[in-house]
Amino acid sequence: MSRIFAATTVALLFVAGAAQADPVVYAWTGYGTNVPGSGKCPTYKMVVEVTVDGDQVRGRFQQEGRPERVFQTTLGRNGAIKTAAMVGGGGMMDVIGQIKDGDSRIKLDGYCVFEGKLTKK
Repeated sequence: MSRIFAATTVALLFVAGAAQADPVVYAWTGYGTNVPGSGKCPTYKMVVEVTVDGDQVRGRFQQEGRPERVFQTTLGRNGAIKTAAMVGGGGMMDVIGQIKDGDSRIKLDGYCVFEGKLTKK
């Protein structure tokens, strides 16, 4: 009886492991829009990459000519993303978005606003 139990347990673990989805990577590249007090945002190019692994979200973004920044959070209700990331000079960039089939979006809001539709890589 214990052999059957052990074989069933191993089979169930194998099926559970196989059922886990691979991480999904999304990307967006675009230009910023101005916030009060800024005037150069439309010339700033930003590259964003978001990796979703289950409910874990890891992201990176890099404005052309500046260091790469990172963020990490978990998916909220209806695929919502909300966190903040440190940027140069001790500033913060709000990271807001959603991961939904056919409607995944990202918004970085801080010294400029960068937002757009995420596409699967």
